[in-house]
Amino acid sequence: MQEWPSRPGGWQTLQLEQGIWEDEYLSTLVEWTGAPACVADVSDSSIALVTGLDINGNRWQAWLNLDNAAALLVEEPEDVDDVSLWIATPEFEEAIGHKRAELDAEVPADAEGALVWASAAGVHAAAQQPRIEELLRARETFVEELFDALLTSRFHEAGCPAGGQESRKCP
Repeated sequence: MQEWPSRPGGWQTLQLEQGIWEDEYLSTLVEWTGAPACVADVSDSSIALVTGLDINGNRWQAWLNLDNAAALLVEEPEDVDDVSLWIATPEFEEAIGHKRAELDAEVPADAEGALVWASAAGVHAAAQQPRIEELLRARETFVEELFDALLTSRFHEAGCPAGGQESRKCP
């Protein structure tokens, strides 16, 4: 486990190097701390699913690096026998484009959810919704950098507990 530099307001950031972040861990963390928490479940530094949970059980989620997320989430046709052949086809690229458009359409609601979470967490967001949307649509080689930018921008004073393999919690 690696501790990131602490953020103002008593928030902590931890980066877990191993294992898989299970969804129920976030509920356990919120219960244990009695405070809202947020986790970024990072996969190979290329994509992350960010989930925030407040003490009332309200949650929000957003994907980071939408192009990579779309490639991961695209459903393969039932008639495909060899996925490795399918991913080299124009149909695969078209399917990714459709999935990317679906994810992009969710960005405004995801940004709004992030701001609602921040408010419930007592964090006054430094950025307005358009900036959060911009970050949710951004591309970075290392998604951890994008997550950090989101935290820095969105939660100027406190941040969002980074997790999954990063986890932040309120003391």
